[in-house]
Amino acid sequence: MVQALSQPLTLPEFLQLPETKPASEYINGEIIQKPMPKGRHSRLQGKFCATINQVAEEAKIAYAFPELRCSFGIRSIVPDVAVFQWERIPFTAEGNVPDNFDLPPDWTIEIISPEQRPNKVLGNILYCLEYGSSLGWFVDPDDLSILCLQPQQPPVLCQGEQALPVLPDLKLTLTVNQVFDWLKMG
Repeated sequence: MVQALSQPLTLPEFLQLPETKPASEYINGEIIQKPMPKGRHSRLQGKFCATINQVAEEAKIAYAFPELRCSFGIRSIVPDVAVFQWERIPFTAEGNVPDNFDLPPDWTIEIISPEQRPNKVLGNILYCLEYGSSLGWFVDPDDLSILCLQPQQPPVLCQGEQALPVLPDLKLTLTVNQVFDWLKMG
């Protein structure tokens, strides 16, 4: 849902608004509410976070956050999964996780939902890459494919038994089939 504004808000003005459920993003001066996650989306999002954090958190390599607001440049987006390398997490002076992340994730994962516009979602991944992200995944549960995007490289459409690229130093090997097998719970 796109909210029409009589006068465009600035990013700081948008960030002062109350949060919505599901989250709203600020893109090109517009407020766009994300669709409510459904079963497949929710399952994949949870498994991505759990799988990445299982191999990355204890070793302090990286951390995967679900639905984390990231505000940088002229956008405020909420990737389905935002992965930050440990040294880039802006911990507070007490060593706690902060509320605000004013930087792009190192790896952004977006799971397309039927009611989403694919180019809007891909636009957010490309925006992250433009601002310094190392990796973006565009996950399509209907097509059983994952489009992998990296800076200065052509996109790679991964399917079947293809191994997926991950962040450096992350000891994680996943194929596309393994990801979509997470949907088989019965």
